[in-house]
Amino acid sequence: MIRSPSRRLFFALWPTVALQSALSEAARPVLATCDGKPTPAQNLHLTLAFLGSVAESRIPDLTPVAARVALAFQDTAPAPIEVELDTLDYWRKSEILCATSTTEPAYAVALAETLKRALTENGFAPDLKPFRPHATLARKVRRVTHDRNMPPVLWSFRDFHLVESRTAPTGSLYSTREIYPLDIGAR
Repeated sequence: MIRSPSRRLFFALWPTVALQSALSEAARPVLATCDGKPTPAQNLHLTLAFLGSVAESRIPDLTPVAARVALAFQDTAPAPIEVELDTLDYWRKSEILCATSTTEPAYAVALAETLKRALTENGFAPDLKPFRPHATLARKVRRVTHDRNMPPVLWSFRDFHLVESRTAPTGSLYSTREIYPLDIGAR
């Protein structure tokens, strides 16, 4: 059986370089004490909907789905969407250290749920775990200090991205395939 070519894709809130750097800097003291592999600052993001492998023939079908979600969202939620990352969590089972939020970012949650529902209705199979905003700071972490305090970092978004993930010997490589504005003025 011949497998059709596919791409590993996900939708994400993608911060600016300045916001990625701010989070890296805020987490630096704790990262210095853990034994994991740090995530490069340019890879920091918040995943909204993970799709996994998508057949290349289906990728064009993602654009109208995401565009409808973005357009509907413009009418119901303010832009920018803001997420305050104010604490560090260690997820022992996954062996990751991540920045999370102590307050639920309602609009980011609503966007993730709306996007997953629209994708499912259009024949895609996103990971349906509830959206939990987190930016992975390090992987393969086996020990971490108990003091995981971090100054809060406010991330602000006026769009969301369709991102392709490729694995290289040096780690994950991400590239934006498409951007969907959430702010009417951003079009």
